[in-house]
Amino acid sequence: MAVRDVIRMGDPRLLQPAAPVQDPTSPEILSLVEDMLDTMRALNGAGLAAPQIAVGLQLVIFGGFRSPRYPDAEEIPFTVLMNPVLEPVADEMEEGWEGCLSVPGMRGLVPRHVRLRYRGVGLKGETIDRTVSDFHARVVQHECDHLAGVLYPMRIRDLRNFGFAEVLFPGQLNDDD
Repeated sequence: MAVRDVIRMGDPRLLQPAAPVQDPTSPEILSLVEDMLDTMRALNGAGLAAPQIAVGLQLVIFGGFRSPRYPDAEEIPFTVLMNPVLEPVADEMEEGWEGCLSVPGMRGLVPRHVRLRYRGVGLKGETIDRTVSDFHARVVQHECDHLAGVLYPMRIRDLRNFGFAEVLFPGQLNDDD
Protein backbone atom coordinates (compact mmCIF):
# COMPACT_ATOMS: atom_id res chain seq x y z
CA MET A 1 0.00 0.00 0.00
CA ALA A 2 2.13 2.92 1.25
CA VAL A 3 5.06 3.83 3.42
CA ARG A 4 3.86 6.48 5.87
CA ASP A 5 5.84 9.20 7.60
CA VAL A 6 6.84 8.32 11.15
CA ILE A 7 6.41 11.19 13.60
CA ARG A 8 9.29 11.89 15.96
CA MET A 9 9.86 12.53 19.63
CA GLY A 10 8.77 16.08 20.37
CA ASP A 11 5.51 15.72 18.43
CA PRO A 12 2.76 15.96 21.08
CA ARG A 13 0.69 13.27 19.33
CA LEU A 14 3.21 10.67 20.55
CA LEU A 15 2.35 11.54 24.15
CA GLN A 16 -1.42 11.08 23.81
CA PRO A 17 -3.14 7.87 24.95
CA ALA A 18 -4.60 5.98 21.98
CA ALA A 19 -8.30 5.16 21.61
CA PRO A 20 -9.57 1.57 21.40
CA VAL A 21 -10.20 0.13 17.95
CA GLN A 22 -13.97 -0.17 17.57
CA ASP A 23 -14.14 -2.50 14.55
CA PRO A 24 -11.01 -4.61 14.15
CA THR A 25 -12.26 -6.16 10.90
CA SER A 26 -13.12 -2.93 9.07
CA PRO A 27 -11.58 -2.19 5.65
CA GLU A 28 -10.05 0.98 7.12
CA ILE A 29 -8.15 -1.05 9.73
CA LEU A 30 -6.96 -3.53 7.08
CA SER A 31 -5.67 -0.65 4.96
CA LEU A 32 -3.96 0.92 7.99
CA VAL A 33 -2.27 -2.40 8.86
CA GLU A 34 -1.01 -2.76 5.28
CA ASP A 35 0.49 0.75 5.43
CA MET A 36 2.02 0.02 8.83
CA LEU A 37 3.59 -3.20 7.54
CA ASP A 38 5.03 -1.41 4.50
CA THR A 39 6.42 1.31 6.77
CA MET A 40 7.90 -1.11 9.32
CA ARG A 41 9.61 -3.20 6.62
CA ALA A 42 10.92 -0.20 4.69
CA LEU A 43 12.58 1.10 7.87
CA ASN A 44 13.78 -2.30 9.17
CA GLY A 45 11.74 -1.94 12.34
CA ALA A 46 10.95 -4.77 14.73
CA GLY A 47 7.47 -3.29 15.27
CA LEU A 48 5.31 -0.23 14.76
CA ALA A 49 2.45 1.37 16.69
CA ALA A 50 -0.33 3.32 14.98
CA PRO A 51 0.44 6.49 16.99
CA GLN A 52 3.89 6.54 15.37
CA ILE A 53 2.21 7.33 12.06
CA ALA A 54 -0.11 9.84 13.72
CA VAL A 55 -3.10 7.48 14.04
CA GLY A 56 -4.32 7.52 17.64
CA LEU A 57 -5.64 3.95 17.81
CA GLN A 58 -4.66 1.01 20.03
CA LEU A 59 -3.05 -0.95 17.22
CA VAL A 60 0.46 -2.37 17.01
CA ILE A 61 2.20 -4.71 14.62
CA PHE A 62 5.44 -6.58 15.16
CA GLY A 63 7.52 -9.50 13.97
CA GLY A 64 7.27 -11.49 10.79
CA PHE A 65 10.83 -11.12 9.55
CA ARG A 66 14.35 -10.91 10.87
CA SER A 67 15.38 -7.31 11.29
CA PRO A 68 19.02 -6.84 10.27
CA ARG A 69 19.30 -4.56 13.29
CA TYR A 70 18.65 -7.49 15.65
CA PRO A 71 20.57 -10.39 14.04
CA ASP A 72 20.80 -12.40 17.28
CA ALA A 73 17.15 -12.06 18.28
CA GLU A 74 14.70 -14.91 17.91
CA GLU A 75 12.19 -14.54 15.13
CA ILE A 76 8.77 -13.37 16.27
CA PRO A 77 5.62 -14.38 14.39
CA PHE A 78 3.98 -11.50 12.53
CA THR A 79 1.27 -10.15 14.81
CA VAL A 80 -1.43 -7.54 14.49
CA LEU A 81 -2.59 -6.68 18.00
CA MET A 82 -5.46 -4.33 18.84
CA ASN A 83 -6.71 -3.15 22.22
CA PRO A 84 -3.91 -4.98 24.05
CA VAL A 85 -3.71 -5.82 27.73
CA LEU A 86 -0.26 -6.67 29.11
CA GLU A 87 0.35 -8.61 32.29
CA PRO A 88 3.84 -9.42 33.63
CA VAL A 89 4.15 -13.14 34.41
CA ALA A 90 6.95 -12.63 36.94
CA ASP A 91 8.76 -9.76 38.64
CA GLU A 92 12.04 -10.44 36.80
CA MET A 93 13.25 -7.44 34.82
CA GLU A 94 16.13 -7.21 32.36
CA GLU A 95 17.81 -4.21 30.78
CA GLY A 96 18.31 -4.28 27.03
CA TRP A 97 19.26 -1.82 24.30
CA GLU A 98 16.35 -0.32 22.41
CA GLY A 99 15.85 2.15 19.64
CA CYS A 100 12.74 3.56 18.03
CA LEU A 101 11.66 4.89 14.66
CA SER A 102 10.28 7.92 16.51
CA VAL A 103 13.64 8.54 18.23
CA PRO A 104 15.95 8.10 15.23
CA GLY A 105 19.62 7.42 15.63
CA MET A 106 19.47 6.94 19.40
CA ARG A 107 19.73 3.89 21.66
CA GLY A 108 19.06 3.41 25.35
CA LEU A 109 19.31 0.69 27.97
CA VAL A 110 15.70 0.02 28.99
CA PRO A 111 14.38 -2.24 31.78
CA ARG A 112 11.55 -4.56 30.72
CA HIS A 113 9.74 -7.56 32.13
CA VAL A 114 11.37 -10.77 30.91
CA ARG A 115 8.11 -12.77 30.79
CA LEU A 116 4.79 -11.34 29.75
CA ARG A 117 1.25 -12.37 28.92
CA TYR A 118 -0.51 -10.26 26.34
CA ARG A 119 -4.08 -10.38 25.18
CA GLY A 120 -5.97 -8.47 22.53
CA VAL A 121 -7.76 -8.75 19.22
CA GLY A 122 -6.33 -9.75 15.84
CA LEU A 123 -7.12 -8.55 12.34
CA LYS A 124 -9.94 -11.07 11.85
CA GLY A 125 -11.51 -10.24 15.21
CA GLU A 126 -9.94 -13.30 16.85
CA THR A 127 -8.75 -13.29 20.44
CA ILE A 128 -4.98 -13.30 20.90
CA ASP A 129 -3.65 -14.62 24.20
CA ARG A 130 0.07 -15.40 24.41
CA THR A 131 2.70 -15.80 27.08
CA VAL A 132 6.13 -14.82 25.78
CA SER A 133 9.61 -14.01 27.00
CA ASP A 134 12.89 -12.30 26.12
CA PHE A 135 13.01 -10.31 22.84
CA HIS A 136 9.37 -11.06 21.99
CA ALA A 137 8.27 -9.69 25.38
CA ARG A 138 10.53 -6.63 24.97
CA VAL A 139 9.11 -5.78 21.54
CA VAL A 140 5.49 -6.09 22.73
CA GLN A 141 6.16 -3.85 25.75
CA HIS A 142 7.97 -1.25 23.62
CA GLU A 143 5.20 -1.08 21.01
CA CYS A 144 2.36 -1.06 23.55
CA ASP A 145 4.06 1.77 25.45
CA HIS A 146 3.32 3.93 22.41
CA LEU A 147 -0.40 3.35 22.99
CA ALA A 148 -0.07 4.96 26.43
CA GLY A 149 2.00 7.89 25.15
CA VAL A 150 5.28 6.51 26.54
CA LEU A 151 8.56 6.60 24.61
CA TYR A 152 11.43 4.34 25.63
CA PRO A 153 13.71 7.21 26.84
CA MET A 154 11.13 7.81 29.59
CA ARG A 155 11.95 4.34 30.98
CA ILE A 156 15.75 4.65 31.00
CA ARG A 157 17.08 4.51 34.57
CA ASP A 158 20.53 6.00 33.93
CA LEU A 159 20.94 8.52 31.12
CA ARG A 160 24.61 7.55 30.82
CA ASN A 161 23.11 4.56 28.97
CA PHE A 162 21.42 6.69 26.32
CA GLY A 163 23.07 8.13 23.26
CA PHE A 164 23.61 8.10 19.54
CA ALA A 165 23.80 4.58 18.15
CA GLU A 166 26.78 5.41 15.93
CA VAL A 167 28.75 6.53 19.00
CA LEU A 168 27.61 3.74 21.33
CA PHE A 169 28.06 0.99 18.73
CA PRO A 170 30.57 2.18 16.10
CA GLY A 171 30.67 0.08 12.95
CA GLN A 172 27.35 -1.67 13.62
CA LEU A 173 24.13 -1.37 11.63
CA ASN A 174 22.49 1.66 13.20
CA ASP A 175 19.24 2.24 11.33
CA ASP A 176 16.32 3.22 13.52
CA ASP A 177 13.77 0.76 14.91
